[in-house]
Amino acid sequence: MTEPAYARVAPLTDVPVNSMRGFTIGERSVLVCHTAQGVYALDNRCTHGDACLDEGRLRGVRVICPLHGGSFDCRSGAVLGAPASAPLASHATRIVNGWIEVALPG
Repeated sequence: MTEPAYARVAPLTDVPVNSMRGFTIGERSVLVCHTAQGVYALDNRCTHGDACLDEGRLRGVRVICPLHGGSFDCRSGAVLGAPASAPLASHATRIVNGWIEVALPG
């Protein structure tokens, strides 16, 4: 099995602990969350209201949508609160020489 292709996104210092930030990788909008548990990446569009999640809030590992308050676990994309009912796609991350890198499906 081949290793996924990682895209360099930003220096780790650009996404401090307990914050999140949206990035565009190719044609995909990705939300990078930096928590006390690590750095995670998800699709940046709420599966319920099609809102940009980077305009919402990060509380611990919970990403809260700015539109209707649906929430997701940033570690897995799992739904944590209604009205969201479908999980977000999550993406592998790694830190290389102080840079956040995200793997997206080919």
